Amino acid sequence: MDSSEFNAVLLSISEQLSKEQLQSMVFLCKGIITKKDSEKIDTGLKLFTLLMERAKLGVDNTDFLCEKLEQIHRPDLAAKIHPSAEQCHGENAKLNIASDVIVNNVGKSWRKFGRKLGLTEVHLESIAKKHPTDLMETVVEVLKMWRKIKPEEGENELIKALRDCDLNLTADKVEEKLKDQ
Repeated sequence: MDSSEFNAVLLSISEQLSKEQLQSMVFLCKGIITKKDSEKIDTGLKLFTLLMERAKLGVDNTDFLCEKLEQIHRPDLAAKIHPSAEQCHGENAKLNIASDVIVNNVGKSWRKFGRKLGLTEVHLESIAKKHPTDLMETVVEVLKMWRKIKPEEGENELIKALRDCDLNLTADKVEEKLKDQ
């Protein structure tokens, strides 16, 4: 998709967002968008422009927006910008469930877990520098990086990596949560 097609898709998405959905998306972007900026956002286009300025959105960088659209229960809009999003919605839901359990349970084993997922030492060092004191955020970053470099893999790979790290209790918790869904 070229930049003019991309902008047309963003315009279409913006027009289909209700005020409540837009407010939810702005809330989900806290930490990326300042309070001052969030008060000025009254259209999806203004939100998308800010996300582009902060390198969270671009022609080849749609994952963040797709994730936020899915979080507000609009996978139909996510599919407009990322055609595989609708097909992957069920898989993403499973990965999100698995990720929640993993983030709360991996802790200090995050580097070993990252290696088992196939992340390089460069990736791991970058993540460590980004979040030197927050283990949960570190694990979140490991999972984001894994999804980015291996988007075709699913929850079975996460469970295998957990078991390879001898984090069997966490793997069991992930499997149990997925069965409950």
